[in-house]
Amino acid sequence: MRGAIRGLGLAMWVLATVVLPWGAVSAGTSDTVLLAGQGGGGGGQANIDLAVRQVKVAPVRAHAGDVIHVDVVIENKAEGMQATNAELLVNGKVVARQLFTWGMSPGQRLYRLSFVWDTRGVAPGEYKIGAQAFVWEDTSPFDNRLDVAQPVVVAPVGGGFPGGEKAGGSATETDPRFGKSIIGG
Repeated sequence: MRGAIRGLGLAMWVLATVVLPWGAVSAGTSDTVLLAGQGGGGGGQANIDLAVRQVKVAPVRAHAGDVIHVDVVIENKAEGMQATNAELLVNGKVVARQLFTWGMSPGQRLYRLSFVWDTRGVAPGEYKIGAQAFVWEDTSPFDNRLDVAQPVVVAPVGGGFPGGEKAGGSATETDPRFGKSIIGG
């Protein structure tokens, strides 16, 4: 029994000295340990905050095979400079991606991107359209995605639309926290 306890103690000592840094085993430090890229205040890292502010979709009534145009406005609300993917979402799935660089000019805060969604091969039905621009370091990621409330209705080629409406129309979703006068809406 004594040998087993001694062996366990030796194993714990070896594990502690090999796996953990010596400072953590002996006395260590009470400072927070940061992983690479986390910034610890005072490191001069920029406050990064992107927000998807507006998504416009046209047409909202289309036939299978039509092209849907989606315009997106993204705001750089803070600092920093980076290249980031903006993504077009259909029913929550990425269907198009566009790399854009933001923050190169301190005066430029709004970025306008255009996407197309080709509905060839898409089953008739309703589709929810959205856009997102995700950055790992974003200080408020809750506003990195915006979905259009009105779905896009895709009808079969030559088919009709609910209520007898014609193909066409548009829908715009604007983040309510954002001033429409800034983006021209």
